[in-house]
Amino acid sequence: MRSQSSHRKLRAAAVVCAAVAVAGPAPAAAWAATAAPGPAAAPSPDPFDGLTPEQIADRAVDATRSADSLRMTGQVVSEGQHLDVDFSVDDRGSCRGRIGVDDGDAELRRLDGVTYLKGDEAFWRISMTAQGVPENQIAPVIELVKGRWLKIDPGQAGSADLGEVCDLDSLLDDLGRDEDGARLTRGPDREVDRTPVATLVKKESGETTTVSVAQEGKPYIRQVVRTGGDEPGSMTLSEFDRPVRVTAPPADETVDLSRLDPGTPA
Repeated sequence: MRSQSSHRKLRAAAVVCAAVAVAGPAPAAAWAATAAPGPAAAPSPDPFDGLTPEQIADRAVDATRSADSLRMTGQVVSEGQHLDVDFSVDDRGSCRGRIGVDDGDAELRRLDGVTYLKGDEAFWRISMTAQGVPENQIAPVIELVKGRWLKIDPGQAGSADLGEVCDLDSLLDDLGRDEDGARLTRGPDREVDRTPVATLVKKESGETTTVSVAQEGKPYIRQVVRTGGDEPGSMTLSEFDRPVRVTAPPADETVDLSRLDPGTPA
């Protein structure tokens, strides 16, 4: 169960302002470690009794990929920046959520292929500085988008990356991949958000990945935690199959990306 491309998609969202003045995808992200869920008694009888860890993983991947929508929350560290992400996405390409970058914060909405991003001054400044945008270009951009939503239409710079962030199939694309063939073992049962879970553990090259699978209801993946290695961190999934309601901001509160991107006609 790999999640590297999911990291890149979330990172792309966190630094979407790179599309304002810098072309190309952002570097990969790493999940910041959070506290592990506490131990809990497994439900009786064990719904996975008699299954190998690999068989449990297959069921979890199939169930999670079948979800119509979900919410994902996590903390990310990338190139010294602390990112805090919280997204709700559905299988129709709609999403809403927020991104925190160090002391900055931004809200994201996407529907009908159009992305809207509203950040505070700290968010825009931190993100553009990280992408090497000259200071004399940062201030005018901040002034233009202050208190407004940046509107990114299909085909504009950054739209494709953000589309993948809000594409449920794309985010779950690599859940079933295990290219290195590392062996899974079953760890101790725990709880994630008061839901009993079975844990599947993979250890390799100093890195431990623990995947928590719901033992009640559908066997959704509820959490992935990495410790050790180059990319320690955590991602939690919740609110499966709940409607994701997104509304477009009023037109007079938006500014089109074409006013910021010299490569796109205004």
